[in-house]
Amino acid sequence: MNIAVLMGRLVADPELRTTQSGVSVTSFRIAVERAFKDANGNRQADFIDIVAWRQQAEFVQKYFHKGDPIVIRGSIQVRPYEDKNGNKRTAVEVQAENISFVLSQPRRDGSGGGYVDRTPPPERGAAPSYANAGASDFAELETDDDDLEGLPF
Repeated sequence: MNIAVLMGRLVADPELRTTQSGVSVTSFRIAVERAFKDANGNRQADFIDIVAWRQQAEFVQKYFHKGDPIVIRGSIQVRPYEDKNGNKRTAVEVQAENISFVLSQPRRDGSGGGYVDRTPPPERGAAPSYANAGASDFAELETDDDDLEGLPF
């Protein structure tokens, strides 16, 4: 079984390319923090290459930019290639199958972070009924007119 799930941040803006047959593709790198700290108390990061095709590639290029948090689900692919000097090399990449946004939770610098949880909320019991409530069952809330400034109603 070959399944990779990663959450990290884009290292650079993704650039959309098109193959000779007209298929959209983008390659980009994400920085993924390790779960543990080193001896100095610092977190290390791994830089992982990602490849997205077709609609996934267009989605990434349109909605993600350098520094944005991203969640990737895909598979690891290892492929041989030859560099400019004729040396044989090996590329290790994640072929993206699903790409998700990340919630806006504060990161260390105060901007975005967190995984988008798309699971439905748990079912709750029936809502309380106020059908038989009298005026004495409710209390008027104190408000300050300054709190209402700028509201559209």
